[in-house]
Amino acid sequence: MDELEIDAVAEVELDDPVLVEGLPGVGHVGSLAVEHLLEELEADSTLVRRVYSQEFPPQVSVEDGVADLTCAEIHAVTVPDGRDLLLLTGDHQAQTNDGHYILTDAFLDIAEEFGASELYALGGVPTGELIEEYAVVGAVSNESLLEELEDVGVEFREDEPAGGIVGVSGLLLGLGGRRGFDGACLMGETSGYLVDPKSARAVLEVLEETLGFDLEYESLDERADEMEEVIGKIQEMEQQQQQQQMDVPTDDDLRYIG
Repeated sequence: MDELEIDAVAEVELDDPVLVEGLPGVGHVGSLAVEHLLEELEADSTLVRRVYSQEFPPQVSVEDGVADLTCAEIHAVTVPDGRDLLLLTGDHQAQTNDGHYILTDAFLDIAEEFGASELYALGGVPTGELIEEYAVVGAVSNESLLEELEDVGVEFREDEPAGGIVGVSGLLLGLGGRRGFDGACLMGETSGYLVDPKSARAVLEVLEETLGFDLEYESLDERADEMEEVIGKIQEMEQQQQQQQMDVPTDDDLRYIG
C-alpha cells in the first residue's frame, strides 16, 4: 500500500458545495456533529471518496464479523433549499505531524475536485469542568468572515483556544487559507473528558443557520440524555468522595484530655 490511496467511489454533481469536517477530537464534538448530519441527510447523501493512509493507526474496523481497513470518508450531500455539502468523517486522525499535513492536503484536493471553495471544521474547546450553557467559539481563515459568524452567535475570544487548533481542523484553516478557501472552525465548549452531544448540537445549530438547512435533533438529544445520566453518577461519586474526606478525623479531632 502507498503512503496515501484515494478510492473514487462515486461521482456526483454539486452546486457550490461546502466542505464540513468532523474527525475525532475533544469531546468527540466534531465527529458527533457530522455523524448526525449524515444520519439526518442520509436520503440525499452519496459516499464519494475513501482516503486510506499509512498515517492512520494500524488497525481495521469490524462490523458483523467483516473487517475494513481504517480510512476517512467523504460523503456528498445535496441539500434542498440549502448549500450542498461534502462531509468528511472517520474514526481516526493521523499519528504524526507529517501525516496531518499529508491528509489535510488530500482532503482539500478532493474538495477542489467537487468545486468547493469554503469549509467548516467542527470540534470542541475544553473548559475542564462540566457546563450548563454551551457557547460556540470560532476561528476563521480571514477577517472578512468574522461579522457573519458573530451575527449567528459565534464568539471570537482573544488567545482562545489556548495553544491554537491542532490536527486537521487547524490545518484546514491554515492550508486551506493559503489555497484560497474561506474557512472557519466552530468549536463547542465542552468539559473535555466526556463525549458531548449537547456541544455537538450547539455547533450544528450555528452551522444550520449559516448554511440554510433544517435538522431534527431527537436522536442527538437521546444521546445527550444518556450522557446526563453518566454525568449525574459522576457528580454523585464526587459528592460522596468529598463527604468521605470531610468525615476523616483530623489531628485536632483525635486529641483529648486524659
